[in-house]
Amino acid sequence: MSLFMGIGLEETVAKNATRNAKFSKTLEEVIHEAGAASGCPKAKGNLLYTVASKFPANALCHRPMLLGYIMCEHMKSNAQLDGAFEYLRKVGTTEVDKKALEEASGVGVVVTPEEIKAAVAEEVEANKEKLLAERYRVNMNMLLGGVTRKLKWADGAAVRAALEAAVEALLGPKTEADLAPPEPKKKAKAPAAKVGPRATPAAPAPSDDPYSFLPVPEVNNGVHTTVNFSDGRIMRIANTPEALAAHLSRTSGKVVTRFPPEPNGYLHIGHAKAMFVDFGMAKQYGGVCYLRYDDTNPEAEKLEYIQHIEEIAGWMGWEPWKITYSSDYFQQLYDFAVQLIKSGHAYVCHQTKEEIEASREKREPSPWRDRPIEENLRLFEDMRRGLVDEGKATLRMKMDYKNENFNMFDLIAYRIKFVPHPHAGDKWCIYPSYDYTHCLVDSLEDITHSLCTLEFETRRASYYWLLEVLDLYKPVVWEYSRLNITNNVMSKRKLNKLVMGGFVNGWDDPRLLTLAGLRRRGVNPTAINAFCRDIGITRNENIIHMHRLEHFIRADLDANSPRALAVLRPLKVVITNMPEGHFEEVEAKTFPGRDNSESYKVPLTRVVYIEATDFRLKDEKDYYGLAPGKSVMLRYAYPITCTSYTQDPSTGEVSELAATYDPEHYTAGRKPPKGVLNWVSQPAPGQEPHKFEARLYETLFKSEDPGSMENWLEDLNPQSLVKLSGCVMTPRLAGAKVGDRFQFERLGYFAVDPDSTAETLVFNRTVTLKESKPVSLKK
Repeated sequence: MSLFMGIGLEETVAKNATRNAKFSKTLEEVIHEAGAASGCPKAKGNLLYTVASKFPANALCHRPMLLGYIMCEHMKSNAQLDGAFEYLRKVGTTEVDKKALEEASGVGVVVTPEEIKAAVAEEVEANKEKLLAERYRVNMNMLLGGVTRKLKWADGAAVRAALEAAVEALLGPKTEADLAPPEPKKKAKAPAAKVGPRATPAAPAPSDDPYSFLPVPEVNNGVHTTVNFSDGRIMRIANTPEALAAHLSRTSGKVVTRFPPEPNGYLHIGHAKAMFVDFGMAKQYGGVCYLRYDDTNPEAEKLEYIQHIEEIAGWMGWEPWKITYSSDYFQQLYDFAVQLIKSGHAYVCHQTKEEIEASREKREPSPWRDRPIEENLRLFEDMRRGLVDEGKATLRMKMDYKNENFNMFDLIAYRIKFVPHPHAGDKWCIYPSYDYTHCLVDSLEDITHSLCTLEFETRRASYYWLLEVLDLYKPVVWEYSRLNITNNVMSKRKLNKLVMGGFVNGWDDPRLLTLAGLRRRGVNPTAINAFCRDIGITRNENIIHMHRLEHFIRADLDANSPRALAVLRPLKVVITNMPEGHFEEVEAKTFPGRDNSESYKVPLTRVVYIEATDFRLKDEKDYYGLAPGKSVMLRYAYPITCTSYTQDPSTGEVSELAATYDPEHYTAGRKPPKGVLNWVSQPAPGQEPHKFEARLYETLFKSEDPGSMENWLEDLNPQSLVKLSGCVMTPRLAGAKVGDRFQFERLGYFAVDPDSTAETLVFNRTVTLKESKPVSLKK
């Protein structure tokens, strides 16, 4: 605070600066570079603050020179600084032409009072009519901007004073009317919307460009990161103008992204967000996106997972420009490793995993850190040829073992594994690590934006360090928050435990938020992508409530799922005033109330089935189901009135109802009952309706954040799956195919499961009709 207030900053400004650790550090550096640690006039202090805020990141090496201009009073205004920033942004780290810099920033340019007065007079004359009409309510900043555009290097205070004097000369002193607050403008009422047929529901309208905050490829010459070494050295890493120009030439200036999953499991909804970020950004800007398998660990990867990833990405609507594997670059990665050894940036180490961890805690170097380059080259060649046992040696990068960031602690670049590779075969017995491979392949593929989740943020220093010491092109790296959803786990390790431990029925179990599970449950990819767009691409770590995802699933299914009649817990109703052989067909609608709705026929006979939960022995207020002596409407059909019921003598449960119907309801113009029930009839007299199995899903875990629990498996919800057999449906549903989706009226949205057979269809409930209040099931 004292340092910042010493350069004349207001107390509130100084306090705000200290709240932002990154900016506070930059401002502190600027003050010391300017030699103003003991204080300076307020005017200079404000300019130093501007430099800390706006100095171009790609030209930091020229910052001390610019500060010299300020302290010598050759630059006195923000306009001059803006001109200097614009020039320095273009030259980056290359040599500065001082004459060009001074010309761009108006150094030495003197604007006389006469020139200011003439420019002000011209601006006032141009706006005279507006000034006379609106007087002092005219926006003076607009007039001020007009003058400063003509006199770019004029003193702002002098221009304002001249403008105020000229306006007062034209209008005279302010009157009471000028000083009175303006009358609030009355808002015109919008015309009431006309009520018409119910339109097809749609998900909330998305913003036009969720990626607009990310830089375009042609400005990728800023400082990507600053690496502070334990010995006081500072490495500010940026692309040189030559490296950027070469990259833009190779890519034609296009956005190039990559979606790089490790093929060690099935993709989940967190990967859907990553695909939306990577593929979506490329699509938004007419660029391209790689699907790259990050296959550096041959023990964890399977062909099954590789095939699944490509297939599910296509189902999600994304088409990769190219499909590549990190293993495609094994030879180039090996060559880079040799280059690192030769430049003194890598060494062969014989410490075990436990010994590395212990030395990391103590900030101690490896005993083999300083072995000769020739010895390292020979040992690394032995590793490559399979002459060193597994676990006996690694190749480590010589970074900074005392660094505060553990990801700069001489990370492993290569380890020995005598395991054939699913893609590369048995050519290699040394495999590169993720930390070594990821940034190098990003560079080799000319990725413009390397986008990943926040847990990789601490790796940014090691990512750019490696590219810098190898003098390679550097992509923009940006981290966003990973997706966490209530009552679920997203960790591949935990998902693998659930699947392999038999706690769920495979990777596509509909209770999991794997993309295969969501698809099997009946979710459309359009709903998932709409959800990903809605939650945005931010750095805010939080847990998204499951109901927010369900909202988009429900909106999509409501718009696209035809309606059908089914009964999950059938209760038999005999309509006693209907003849034994009665058969008729009533007309139902696939999308009631919509213009695009089609009609279909539903059989009605003497025996119908309703939901057992729609009958009570005692009627109550606000209950719209059936009760003795009470009437309800059968959807699309007639009112029925319960006349009697039969109970099971052993359990007391109601097993059958008797009822009468009103065949003259429509012709007599009678008012229908309030309650409307879903129902299914015998398709023909004496013939039982088609039966199916329904699977009703609830959250897999009882707690909102099971992933944070030590004994997370104990939190599994025993009611996460309820199977109902003997459910009944109308004949129209009997021909449904696997994947078909319907809204069972009053029951929810259902999809046909792959477990269906020719004899018995299985329907998964995708989501309920209405959004329930998100509450934890944990007491």
